[in-house]
Amino acid sequence: MRFFRFASRIFEKVRLNKIIRVMILSDFFIWSGFGFLGPVFAIFITDQIKGGSLEVVGFASAIYLIFKSLLPIPIARFLDLTRGERDDFAVLIFGSLVMSVIPFFYLLISQPWELYIIEAMYGVGAAFAYTSWEAIFTRHVDKDDVALEWSMYNTVTDLGGAATAGIGGAVAQALGFRFLFVLTGAIMLFGTLLLFTIARKFRRSAPLETATE
Repeated sequence: MRFFRFASRIFEKVRLNKIIRVMILSDFFIWSGFGFLGPVFAIFITDQIKGGSLEVVGFASAIYLIFKSLLPIPIARFLDLTRGERDDFAVLIFGSLVMSVIPFFYLLISQPWELYIIEAMYGVGAAFAYTSWEAIFTRHVDKDDVALEWSMYNTVTDLGGAATAGIGGAVAQALGFRFLFVLTGAIMLFGTLLLFTIARKFRRSAPLETATE
């Protein structure tokens, strides 16, 4: 009984404000969509791309990580020096849209160099999206539930990614890579479109929303 009382108190009086709710839900769909590709992306490269090999897989991953790692600092500096949150939200939308259209580009490539360009684009989108997302989320998280709300985000997005990763291989096996890429892109775009439901909160430089709605 003590365990159940403790469990019930974990979420007692927890009411996420709208910005936090939408950002968690948006990333749930974005990460769930991309989770489909996790178990099969290397197979796609080695089987579907001319000259594809494990070396190509590794180099493509390195290109993505280089762009994702080098860009956040100048992006963050720009965001910090610009007054208000309109710039943060615009950067978040840009980065999320770039990430969301990447799966559709996989339908068009057949050469390693094309893959490298796509992975560079993905790294750029991820750098813009992650940097601005974390800035906005950090500002709007409820000061009394900081650890809980970050944990809720991690739990929700990780479970979504785990669920889709578990069935991504089965979808590719049964319906092919083209269907998998379209499905992935559609789910990620839906997650990005959810962000527009809070766009009006960033149209002007207003006091930060930290109160629960």
